[in-house]
Amino acid sequence: YFDTMGYAFTLPLFKYICGSAVGCYVHYPTISTDMLDAVQSRRAAYNNRKRVSRNPIATFVKLSWTEDHIGSLWEVTAHKVFPPCEVSHLNQLGSLREESKEVKIISLGQFRPEKDHSLQIKAMYELRQIITDEEWQKVKLVIIGGVRGEEDENLVKDLKNFCKYLSVEDNVEFKVNLDYGSLLTELSEGLIGIHTMWNEHFGIGIVEMMAAGLLTIAHRSGGPLRDIIIEESGARNGFLAVSAQEYAAHIAFILGMTEQGREGVRERARSSVNLFSSQKFDTSWTRATDPILKSKSS
Repeated sequence: YFDTMGYAFTLPLFKYICGSAVGCYVHYPTISTDMLDAVQSRRAAYNNRKRVSRNPIATFVKLSWTEDHIGSLWEVTAHKVFPPCEVSHLNQLGSLREESKEVKIISLGQFRPEKDHSLQIKAMYELRQIITDEEWQKVKLVIIGGVRGEEDENLVKDLKNFCKYLSVEDNVEFKVNLDYGSLLTELSEGLIGIHTMWNEHFGIGIVEMMAAGLLTIAHRSGGPLRDIIIEESGARNGFLAVSAQEYAAHIAFILGMTEQGREGVRERARSSVNLFSSQKFDTSWTRATDPILKSKSS
């Protein structure tokens, strides 16, 4: 039995009642150290107690963010197996950047408060202060995302009003519930990818933008910081930022890069996301689970 949701209480049920070999593959634990820090006075109410966590034969996690939290909560050594993120078709995506009259900054993600789209709009305001008017006329932030209902629709309206408040509405475009073919076109036309969620535990959208050849700027936290973006000289595959000023500075830097410099970052990004391929997942999963399955069968 493998738990893939982070519900630790199911593990002893399957081990002691069903006699199963048990393990867990946790993407986002139902209880994290962030939650515990936020509500320390209620620590005893949670179900991720150490006596529960000692039940698994093995623990698998999908990323370093989860590895840290599980290690802290359960005091176990976990096997890290990155989730499959099939982006080979995006690696082959043809570029339409040269044909586009605009320099497009692509934001990819659902319209939810935690995605912090307002930070992207603030970054556009800051960008306007540090580039020329000629450059500003060509730059456009394209925010692409899904809307699930009235709450998300209201968020989009609020973001549009925020653009007007900062006087950047002519340089920000919203594309809601875009069909897949149109999404691929936008990715092929984009130069820069932007992602602003704090403590994103992984970031599939970031991987997709990098695979599509976008020079991607993500939040300096969570999965982007630990597993995806590399900033070291000679190995850079993307950029990390926290404040609107940092995001704007990175955008301005990319606008000033030579095409050779951009292509170097682009190639390293496309190469690095192979770490999250389905083939890599299959190999890592088999290597990690084989000893458990063989020990149980014997």
